[in-house]
Amino acid sequence: MSSRNPVAPTPESEGDSDTRFFGQPRALANIFGVEMWERFSFYGMQGILLIYLYYSVTDGGLGMDRGIAGGIVGAYGGAVYLSTILGAWVADRILGPEKVLFSSAIVIMCGHIALALLPGFLGVGVGLVLVAVGSGGLKATATSLVGMLYSADDPRRDAGFSLFYLGINLGAFAGPLLTGLLQSTLGFHWGFGLAAVGMALGLTQYAFGRKNLPAEASHVPNPLPKSRYPLMTGVAVAGIAVIVLLIAIGVIRADNLAIVVIVVVIAAAIAYFVVILSSRRITGVERSRVWGFLPLFITSVAFWSLYQQQFTVLTVYSDKRLDRNLFGWEMPVSWVNSINPIFIIILSGVFAAIWTKLGTRQPSTPVKFGLATIVMGVAFLLFLPFAGGGENSTPLIAIVGILFVFTVAELLLSPVGLSVTTKLAPDVFHTQMVALFFLSVSLGTAIAGELSKVYDPDNEVPYFLTLGAVAIVIGILLLVSVKPVLKLMRGVR
Repeated sequence: MSSRNPVAPTPESEGDSDTRFFGQPRALANIFGVEMWERFSFYGMQGILLIYLYYSVTDGGLGMDRGIAGGIVGAYGGAVYLSTILGAWVADRILGPEKVLFSSAIVIMCGHIALALLPGFLGVGVGLVLVAVGSGGLKATATSLVGMLYSADDPRRDAGFSLFYLGINLGAFAGPLLTGLLQSTLGFHWGFGLAAVGMALGLTQYAFGRKNLPAEASHVPNPLPKSRYPLMTGVAVAGIAVIVLLIAIGVIRADNLAIVVIVVVIAAAIAYFVVILSSRRITGVERSRVWGFLPLFITSVAFWSLYQQQFTVLTVYSDKRLDRNLFGWEMPVSWVNSINPIFIIILSGVFAAIWTKLGTRQPSTPVKFGLATIVMGVAFLLFLPFAGGGENSTPLIAIVGILFVFTVAELLLSPVGLSVTTKLAPDVFHTQMVALFFLSVSLGTAIAGELSKVYDPDNEVPYFLTLGAVAIVIGILLLVSVKPVLKLMRGVR
């Protein structure tokens, strides 16, 4: 760690010698656990959210237009990752990442309780806001804490992030299965209630293991002067007032939420890059690395714009086009969301072993990003042979195969992206650089919601063909730019 951080433990004493969790630091197990339960609740709820919004009232839903419902789900997903800015800022300036993670877990649990107990659109509004804010704070800080367990040149780093990603997907696998089962048998609110129970378990586990984290986890790297607290409080109150006003006068509506989030995220990303790059507290090397992160950010947006359609277009596809008959029993729609985590669980260890075995000979991060986006484009092209079929005409095995390709693309980019972001981050913007990576996910997720409005089950070829081709072209462009990008990254691969 940098000498500018006086409380940070040395990697030799705290990280490299600790191999108690599958060859990784023991503290990884604690972060692994809280993230697993958070993902259980998050994906469990999200697996039934879209159909809750557009199913008819007689089927237990809210009867919303399907296109608007898809936009809301995309906007909500984008807001989750957008709120990583708030969590990262509070972590870097006021509380430190560990305290933000703990408090965020409490907020998430309250959000799921609201969805379970409050009726109709009130429960949706209150619940989604709380879950979005809490999940943003937890995601930014959990990833940052994992990065603190390793020195920048620790060869176990990518493997550690892959194991962390395994924890995420254990929760993502179990959540949709159990909440979907409760939703289909007892009703939507029982499914939302189970998500709340899952988050409570994660919070309890984390509370007992907080002591295993390094001292750096509680350090505030760039403390906000006490004299500026009233100003920041005023800004926060004013911001909330503006949002309420825009809703009241009809500027922010259910049918344009995704567009609103897209605009806000683009503005936030530009502002973040400007603030970090213009800071006098970063070195020339750190500034160059931030520039090197920019093409990775753009490629990541393209990737997530396709990948996150699992929760918009693919949910509609699974409801309308997929044959979900299993030996005479129709499986819940949300169970499709558990297919990808199964492959992640199987393949994350394989990818971790590959990166560990290759060591310094493994492909550089820009190469992995480019390949990931190309593979994601290919996944969309794989929908084409089944285009134009009737209701329930796509065999389940076809979706299983397509989601396998999704998984390969994801493992080439997502855990690697988390890892490289912590390596490229300037010391005083450590957690906030992680938030920048999540802003790329936020933007891609909101775009996925907006794209779902133009998806037409009766004319699928233009949709899947265009998006697949665009992703492949973007991936190729990054591959041909690898050398200048690596030069900007200044020794980080």
